[in-house]
Amino acid sequence: MTKWVDVAKPNEIPESEYKIVIVDDTPIAVFNLQGNFYAIQDNCPHQHLPLADGIVENNTITCPFHGAIFDIPTGEVLAPPACDDLVTYQVRIHEGMIQVAVL
Repeated sequence: MTKWVDVAKPNEIPESEYKIVIVDDTPIAVFNLQGNFYAIQDNCPHQHLPLADGIVENNTITCPFHGAIFDIPTGEVLAPPACDDLVTYQVRIHEGMIQVAVL
């Protein structure tokens, strides 16, 4: 069953910024990209290092450690050295809060 977890109010994450939240001991980066919110696990699947501090451009993020590139909305890996996609989470705005779906 899906559990929705409050992570922030929409105005707490400015355009082109992110917020790290911890849900069930898992770091999740919630991004505001052009007014849409997306959530990814803050973990590059290449060597399991934090990802959110990477360069964000055109809905992609580049790992600050080894340069792998991912699509933030889908989690798809777009450039090596990573081979696996990111873990992504459903996001919604409910009763004035950004919520992330976790299992």
